[in-house]
Amino acid sequence: VGLIDADIFGPSVPKMFGVEGIVPGIKKIAGKDRIIPVEKYGVKMLSIGFFVKPEDALIWRGAMATGALKQLINDGLWGELDYLLIDLPPGTSDIHLTMVQTVPVTAAVIVSTPQDVALADAIKGLNMFKTEAINVPVIGLIENMAWFTPEELPENKYYIFGKDGVKKLAKKMDIPLVGQIPIVQSIRENGDNGTPSVLEDTPLGAFFVTLGENVAQKVEERNSKMAPTVKVEIDPNASCATN
Repeated sequence: VGLIDADIFGPSVPKMFGVEGIVPGIKKIAGKDRIIPVEKYGVKMLSIGFFVKPEDALIWRGAMATGALKQLINDGLWGELDYLLIDLPPGTSDIHLTMVQTVPVTAAVIVSTPQDVALADAIKGLNMFKTEAINVPVIGLIENMAWFTPEELPENKYYIFGKDGVKKLAKKMDIPLVGQIPIVQSIRENGDNGTPSVLEDTPLGAFFVTLGENVAQKVEERNSKMAPTVKVEIDPNASCATN
């Protein structure tokens, strides 16, 4: 598995994997410098966060940000992978267009919290992938922060951000809901400490295992029913807006 942190202006992968301060190595192949991904927990990863200090602000124009993303994708020495995951920032920006123009994207998974404000952005992202110009299949929705469960009261659920907002959207759009992740203090602690909750043999870890299994199943179904994807060709003079 490979992972690209495409949130150029707010990279979080180094922190959440506990690999801050590590600088990827460089290997020259056929006269070209290739970036050796950092590897931990069996995941190869690249992020702009490996090349800047955590407290540094990147004040870049769009062309610089998209150039950095292309370099992470094309210059990474990834080797043979079963999956290359690209973690995108919210929105429908140059970063998203650059991704679909640089690599043939097999499918997209949309992540949102349940409240209407977040769902509005999720719908925009979903519709972007569904446009005729981009046409990347959306194989699943994930509801993050679906409910709050105190660890001392694991049977209790408090719907702080509303109940089943993403689940209802999935039903409306006829897209599978591949997972619901609750708000639990240890998820935040594990993310800050660089020890992902999925590593734990607990009911909480099982949420993430099930989510991963569901996504893998949907990818397999997509590949069995649809033609392989190709890079997107977008006319720079055309509008990608949808009605």
